[in-house]
Amino acid sequence: MPEPAYARTKPHLTIATLGHRGHGKTTLTAALAHLHGAPVPAGAPYVEYETGTRHYAHADLPGRPRRLPALIAGLWGLDGALLVVSAHDGVTPSTAEHLLLARTAGVHHVVVALTRAASAGPARSARAEAGVRELLTAHGGGHVPVVRTDARAALAGDPRWRAALEALADAVDTYVPTPVRYADAPFLLPLSHVRHLPGGATAVGGTVERGTLRPGERVELPGARASATAAELRTFGRLMDGAEPGDRLTLLLTGPGARAALRGDVVAAPGSITSLRRFRAHVALSAGVRAGQALRFHLRTAEAAGTLAQPPGAAVATVELDRAVALTRGLPFAVRRDGRTVGTGVVTGPLPAGGQ
Repeated sequence: MPEPAYARTKPHLTIATLGHRGHGKTTLTAALAHLHGAPVPAGAPYVEYETGTRHYAHADLPGRPRRLPALIAGLWGLDGALLVVSAHDGVTPSTAEHLLLARTAGVHHVVVALTRAASAGPARSARAEAGVRELLTAHGGGHVPVVRTDARAALAGDPRWRAALEALADAVDTYVPTPVRYADAPFLLPLSHVRHLPGGATAVGGTVERGTLRPGERVELPGARASATAAELRTFGRLMDGAEPGDRLTLLLTGPGARAALRGDVVAAPGSITSLRRFRAHVALSAGVRAGQALRFHLRTAEAAGTLAQPPGAAVATVELDRAVALTRGLPFAVRRDGRTVGTGVVTGPLPAGGQ
């Protein structure tokens, strides 16, 4: 009996919960999946569910400070996000950093879930909401929906908090727009996970940034200067006859170049993108960060060590990485040092010939 194939019946969006560790992201993700009758597989990086109008892939991103590089990689390709803030604790430095990183990654549509509101009570919840709105205003999003929720109470069957969960799901449906997709552009898949299989094949995955792909087509791994064949396409374990922008895709690569795939690289249409070690960028850095210091640069799902040079008065900086990364003009990135986010930037272009 043939395997059931993935069928497109509704617009697909990828979203995620983000926020401070212990504020209830995982419980909220499970409650939203349960609300829509979807299972939550143990250890799965994404859950899949449908509302009345949309199909969602929903990631529960890590909140621990030491897992922040994984959070930054997970932000790439999101269409929207749920910023989770405990009504007991309010905004924390991690909340502010996660929102900054989301904005840097191009996640402009955020809905706030004010969690544990049942036990916090109205007065404490109101103070927490005021702090959230102050943070949002500082980031240019003062009119973002803030919904008071209690995922545990909703899962326990409390009708008031189940209705609040439904209101949160509706806020995501209405506030996060259906994104513009670039299906006619060359295919590009930033890799968030890579698994080498026996026999030489490699399973890679991520969210399709642009373009389309069908089984049997040739693709390129520009970071390794290798090529491979897209032998099989899946989403949430189901076979696909073709991938489109925004799809959460697992791709089986075969051929001599398949073993060259690395997390943080991209799979691309042949000849469509270049990997570089040196590039120019507009960069905004925190006070105390100096040119020449060892920094960590986060570009799409890639993380690379590097340095930055910006002569006094110059509008554009030069970045040099320790390895080549797939770059496009206008690509945003985050800069970190000693476990802290110390800057953001946008790629303006490659250096002249000889700068790779």
